[in-house]
Amino acid sequence: MKETLRHVEQMVDSSPVVDVTETFQRWQELLAELKAKIDARFELRRDPSTEPLESYGAHPGGPGGRLAAFTGPEVDWMVHSWLGDPKAGFANLHLTVWLGPQVRVPHLGIALLVWPEGWFYLDSVPRVNLAADGGYYDRYYEPLNEQWLAVRQEYPELEWFTSRAGFIRASLSPTAQCYSFPRSDRLLGLVRRLTHEHVDRWLRWVDGAEPVPGPERAGLAATDLAIRRNIAERDPANVMGVRYFGQETTDRLVRGLWGGDRVLPRPGA
Repeated sequence: MKETLRHVEQMVDSSPVVDVTETFQRWQELLAELKAKIDARFELRRDPSTEPLESYGAHPGGPGGRLAAFTGPEVDWMVHSWLGDPKAGFANLHLTVWLGPQVRVPHLGIALLVWPEGWFYLDSVPRVNLAADGGYYDRYYEPLNEQWLAVRQEYPELEWFTSRAGFIRASLSPTAQCYSFPRSDRLLGLVRRLTHEHVDRWLRWVDGAEPVPGPERAGLAATDLAIRRNIAERDPANVMGVRYFGQETTDRLVRGLWGGDRVLPRPGA
């Protein structure tokens, strides 16, 4: 299997300028389908801090984006967002759900990119040290190992994406899917299948989870927030936000990803 070992901005800068609006719209439709499944399961309310980010930039005439974050009794922070300039060959879309401390189910991570090739990331963000908690690994990760291996073996067109940032590599679970690929119908269909399976499985995990004892919830919530903030602030792709919108707006967007400006209380607070 081939490997991609470049920063996002290097991939974009070394590629031809291609209008990727069609793929961008397909990604938007896919995330809307996945979000609808999540909305049907959880009670969610948009945090007012992200309402000014409903639309920013100059899209469709230039770079733009949208960031909406939600919270609720069982969800600490859900982000549904996109950023980029599809007509110039780049768009980055996210759907992430960080659960409240009432359960230890892994958080849900989905990111889709077009640069103008395709790229996707799917993961179940662990909430324990997997090497120390073998039972947690056995419950949530070992059942996915065969699928992870099968994707690598059955789709040679995929290129494993290795981040040049060591912290980002450390944030991936053993069953994370993280690939760049040619935008063929075959591979776009693979992404559709894997993302729907990912969300359906995660919702079953939530429904079958045991409650976390009350005294342990504050510590779990603190760890969740630290992980979320570190991933958002250390993401090398933030440079694309600076390129399009400047540092001040990018800083605000990053805070939106982790909840730095949130108005509504965290669940259980």
